[in-house]
Amino acid sequence: MIIPYQELTEDTLNNLIEHFVLREGTDYGEQETELAEKVRQVKQQLKLGEAIILYSELHDSINIVPATQVAHKP
Repeated sequence: MIIPYQELTEDTLNNLIEHFVLREGTDYGEQETELAEKVRQVKQQLKLGEAIILYSELHDSINIVPATQVAHKP
């Protein structure tokens, strides 16, 4: 189930993104990027529709994934 980021409080959204960024260990290139900047980048991706928040009832988990990973039904 897709969770619209706009339905989350700012604190909840920030905590979710921080958890995602710290868990993923994403490679940001040669220069280390500050946590606040990583959070800003992911938040921007959510706003642009490039990433989505996905809740799995089966696994009782929530994750942020690229929008291209999810097949949208018409």
